[in-house]
Amino acid sequence: MVQEYTKAQVRDHNKKESVWVLVHNDIYDVTAFLNEHPGGEEVLLEQAGKDASEAFEDVGHSSDAREMMLKYKVGTLVASERKPEQPKKSTVDWKETSESSESSLKSWIIPVALGLAATIIYRLYFMS
Repeated sequence: MVQEYTKAQVRDHNKKESVWVLVHNDIYDVTAFLNEHPGGEEVLLEQAGKDASEAFEDVGHSSDAREMMLKYKVGTLVASERKPEQPKKSTVDWKETSESSESSLKSWIIPVALGLAATIIYRLYFMS
Protein backbone atom coordinates (compact mmCIF):
# COMPACT_ATOMS: atom_id res chain seq x y z
CA MET A 1 0.00 0.00 0.00
CA VAL A 2 1.25 3.47 -0.92
CA GLN A 3 1.75 5.84 1.99
CA GLU A 4 -0.30 9.06 1.74
CA TYR A 5 0.80 12.43 3.11
CA THR A 6 -0.71 15.90 3.34
CA LYS A 7 0.89 19.07 1.99
CA ALA A 8 1.50 20.12 5.60
CA GLN A 9 3.50 16.94 6.20
CA VAL A 10 5.54 17.57 3.04
CA ARG A 11 6.21 21.17 4.17
CA ASP A 12 7.83 19.81 7.35
CA HIS A 13 10.61 18.29 5.22
CA ASN A 14 12.21 21.52 4.05
CA LYS A 15 15.69 21.34 5.60
CA LYS A 16 18.91 19.85 4.25
CA GLU A 17 18.57 16.97 6.74
CA SER A 18 15.24 15.95 5.19
CA VAL A 19 14.24 17.19 1.74
CA TRP A 20 10.90 16.13 0.30
CA VAL A 21 9.40 17.47 -2.90
CA LEU A 22 5.99 17.05 -4.44
CA VAL A 23 5.90 16.35 -8.18
CA HIS A 24 2.58 15.59 -9.87
CA ASN A 25 0.90 14.44 -6.64
CA ASP A 26 3.77 12.07 -5.78
CA ILE A 27 6.15 12.72 -2.90
CA TYR A 28 9.88 12.13 -3.15
CA ASP A 29 12.52 12.11 -0.42
CA VAL A 30 15.53 13.48 -2.31
CA THR A 31 17.77 13.96 0.73
CA ALA A 32 20.17 11.22 -0.40
CA PHE A 33 20.23 12.69 -3.93
CA LEU A 34 21.30 16.21 -2.93
CA ASN A 35 25.00 15.67 -3.69
CA GLU A 36 24.28 13.77 -6.91
CA HIS A 37 21.82 16.20 -8.50
CA PRO A 38 23.37 17.52 -11.74
CA GLY A 39 21.93 21.00 -11.13
CA GLY A 40 23.40 21.16 -7.64
CA GLU A 41 21.80 20.72 -4.25
CA GLU A 42 20.61 24.35 -4.17
CA VAL A 43 18.01 23.56 -6.83
CA LEU A 44 16.47 20.83 -4.69
CA LEU A 45 16.77 22.81 -1.46
CA GLU A 46 14.90 25.70 -3.08
CA GLN A 47 11.96 23.35 -3.74
CA ALA A 48 12.16 21.50 -0.42
CA GLY A 49 8.75 20.98 1.17
CA LYS A 50 6.97 22.46 -1.86
CA ASP A 51 5.14 21.43 -5.00
CA ALA A 52 8.01 21.27 -7.48
CA SER A 53 5.94 20.04 -10.44
CA GLU A 54 6.26 23.22 -12.49
CA ALA A 55 9.97 23.65 -11.77
CA PHE A 56 10.57 19.98 -12.60
CA GLU A 57 8.77 20.25 -15.95
CA ASP A 58 10.31 23.63 -16.85
CA VAL A 59 13.77 22.05 -16.81
CA GLY A 60 12.68 19.31 -19.20
CA HIS A 61 13.99 16.26 -17.38
CA SER A 62 14.85 13.22 -19.48
CA SER A 63 13.05 9.89 -19.34
CA ASP A 64 16.11 8.53 -17.49
CA ALA A 65 15.71 11.20 -14.81
CA ARG A 66 12.03 10.39 -14.48
CA GLU A 67 12.83 6.70 -14.10
CA MET A 68 15.52 7.47 -11.51
CA MET A 69 12.96 9.37 -9.43
CA LEU A 70 11.04 6.19 -8.69
CA LYS A 71 13.59 5.00 -6.13
CA TYR A 72 13.09 8.22 -4.13
CA LYS A 73 9.28 8.03 -4.03
CA VAL A 74 8.00 7.79 -0.46
CA GLY A 75 4.31 8.26 -1.08
CA THR A 76 1.54 10.22 -2.68
CA LEU A 77 -0.57 13.21 -1.77
CA VAL A 78 -3.86 12.51 0.01
CA ALA A 79 -6.74 12.40 -2.45
CA SER A 80 -8.44 15.52 -1.07
CA GLU A 81 -5.36 17.68 -1.82
CA ARG A 82 -4.40 16.31 -5.24
CA LYS A 83 -4.33 18.51 -8.30
CA PRO A 84 -5.77 17.22 -11.58
CA GLU A 85 -3.06 15.55 -13.66
CA GLN A 86 -1.44 17.96 -16.10
CA PRO A 87 0.18 16.67 -19.27
CA LYS A 88 3.94 16.46 -18.93
CA LYS A 89 5.95 18.79 -21.12
CA SER A 90 8.01 15.92 -22.41
CA THR A 91 4.88 14.47 -24.06
CA VAL A 92 5.14 14.84 -27.83
CA ASP A 93 2.25 16.53 -29.61
CA TRP A 94 2.36 14.71 -32.94
CA LYS A 95 -0.02 17.13 -34.63
CA GLU A 96 2.22 20.06 -33.74
CA THR A 97 5.33 18.12 -34.81
CA SER A 98 3.88 17.22 -38.19
CA GLU A 99 2.82 20.83 -38.84
CA SER A 100 6.28 22.14 -38.02
CA SER A 101 7.82 19.45 -40.29
CA GLU A 102 5.64 20.60 -43.17
CA SER A 103 6.63 24.20 -42.54
CA SER A 104 10.35 23.40 -42.50
CA LEU A 105 9.93 21.28 -45.65
CA LYS A 106 8.38 24.26 -47.46
CA SER A 107 11.12 26.56 -46.22
CA TRP A 108 13.83 24.71 -48.12
CA ILE A 109 11.91 23.35 -51.14
CA ILE A 110 11.07 26.81 -52.49
CA PRO A 111 14.69 28.10 -52.52
CA VAL A 112 15.91 24.84 -54.09
CA ALA A 113 13.22 24.98 -56.79
CA LEU A 114 14.06 28.63 -57.55
CA GLY A 115 17.77 27.79 -57.78
CA LEU A 116 17.08 24.89 -60.11
CA ALA A 117 14.84 27.05 -62.32
CA ALA A 118 17.51 29.78 -62.46
CA THR A 119 20.15 27.21 -63.46
CA ILE A 120 17.98 25.85 -66.28
CA ILE A 121 17.17 29.34 -67.58
CA TYR A 122 20.85 30.32 -67.46
CA ARG A 123 21.90 27.21 -69.40
CA LEU A 124 19.15 27.65 -72.02
CA TYR A 125 19.80 31.34 -72.74
CA PHE A 126 23.48 31.82 -72.12
CA MET A 127 25.02 28.51 -73.18
CA SER A 128 23.42 28.40 -76.65
